[in-house]
Amino acid sequence: MDVAVLGAGPLGRGVAQVCVLAGHDVSLQDAEANVVMDGIDVVERRLGDLEAADDLSMEAHHDALHRLDGTTGLDAAVAEAEVVVETALTDADEIQGVFAEVEDLTDRDTLVATGRPAVAVTAAAAGLRHPDRAVGLLFRDPLEAPLVEVVAAEQTTEETADRAVAFVEGIDRHPILVRDTPGVTTTRLALAQEVEAMRLVTDGVASVPSVDEALVLGFDAPVGPLERADRAGLDNRLATLEYLAESLGSRFEPPAVLEDLVAAGRTGAAAGEGFYVWENSEPQESALPEPDIPHREAGPDDPVR
Repeated sequence: MDVAVLGAGPLGRGVAQVCVLAGHDVSLQDAEANVVMDGIDVVERRLGDLEAADDLSMEAHHDALHRLDGTTGLDAAVAEAEVVVETALTDADEIQGVFAEVEDLTDRDTLVATGRPAVAVTAAAAGLRHPDRAVGLLFRDPLEAPLVEVVAAEQTTEETADRAVAFVEGIDRHPILVRDTPGVTTTRLALAQEVEAMRLVTDGVASVPSVDEALVLGFDAPVGPLERADRAGLDNRLATLEYLAESLGSRFEPPAVLEDLVAAGRTGAAAGEGFYVWENSEPQESALPEPDIPHREAGPDDPVR
C-alpha cells in the first residue's frame, strides 16, 4: 500500500516509521526541503538503533529504508497514495484547502485523514467534494502507544471507517472507532486527569511528585499527569483546555495554577521549568512549594480518668 504522510515533524516521522515497518511504501512530504531531509534522517537513525538493539534484522532495516521517500511536492507525495495522513496543520480552514488539493491529485477511493486531535474532522472534510472519504487517525505516540483513534466525521461512510480500521490494524496498531467531538476520547481523558492533578496541588492535598506517584505506583501509569503535562507543554495544555471549556463546559476550565505558570513563561520541559524543574529532558524536583500538611509534634495528653 502507498501512504502519503504530510508533515515531516515529530508526528509525521513517527507515522512514517510505523508504516514502512509494516511494509507500506511511504512518501514523507513537507514544504521545506531541510525539514524533509531531517525527517528522513531521524527515521533512518531510529531504524539503525532498532537493528543495533537486535529488534530489527538487517534485511528488514534495508527493506524499510527502501520503502521510505521524501519530497516537497504535494503531487509527488499523493499521486499513488491509497491513504493520505495530514500531520502538521491544526487550522480547519487550512486543512480544507490541503484536502481539496489532495482530492484533485488522488483517486476517488483514497482515504484522506487528519492526524491532529485539535481539528474537527467534520469541518476539515468540508473541503472535499466527496467528504465521505475523510476520517481522523489520531496516534497518541506512533512509536510507543499501540492505540489509534479512528474518528468518524458526520460525512464518513461505514465503508470508509471500516477501511480506516483495517489500515490501522495493518500497521500493527489497535484502532478504536469514535465519534467526532471536541478533544475526542484520549485527549479528554488525559486532560481531565491532569486538571484534577493540578487542583490537588493547588488545594494543598499533596505535592507535585506525590500526585504523580499516586498514578504511577497506584495505577501502573507510565508517567504521572503533571510530568506528562510538562512534557507536552503547559502552553499547549492551556490552549486545549480553553477550547474544551468553551465547547464542553466548566469541567475543563483551566486551573489558575496552569494559567499562572504559562503567564510566567514556565511552560514545562522545553522551558526548563513548569510543575517540575527540568534538566537534560528529565524532571529533577518540584518547582512548586511543598503543601502545608498539618501534623502534631506530639500526641495529645491522655484523658483524665
